[in-house]
Amino acid sequence: MAATPAPRTEEERQAGRVEAWSIGWMILALVIWGWFAFLLLADYGPDYGDRPLCPGPLVGPVSEDTRCEDDAMRQWPALMGVLALAVITTVTAAATTVYAKVLFRLARRGGPGVTPQD
Repeated sequence: MAATPAPRTEEERQAGRVEAWSIGWMILALVIWGWFAFLLLADYGPDYGDRPLCPGPLVGPVSEDTRCEDDAMRQWPALMGVLALAVITTVTAAATTVYAKVLFRLARRGGPGVTPQD
C-alpha cells in the first residue's frame, strides 16, 4: 500500500509556481545565449562559392564587402543589445531560482511567522 502524500500548503504551492517561473526564465536565457552565439559565430550573407561571403564577427577578419554591412544584427551595437538581454534573463533566472528555494525552506519550517523552538 502506497502512502498518500501530505496535502501541499499554500506556501508550497507558491514556491512551486515561482520554481516553474524560474525554469521558464532559464529556458529563455538559454535560447537567447544560443541566439547570441549563433550571431557571433555563424557565417552569413550571399553565397560565395561553397560558403557565405561574410564570416561571423568572432570567426574571421571583417569583410570589406558592403553586402556584409547590410545585416544590422551582425553589427556590434545590436550584438551588445542581445548580450544585455541574455544577461538580464540569466540574472532573473538566478534570482527566481534562489527565491523559490527560500520559499520551499520557509514552507517546510511552517512559514515565516513561526519562530524556531529550542
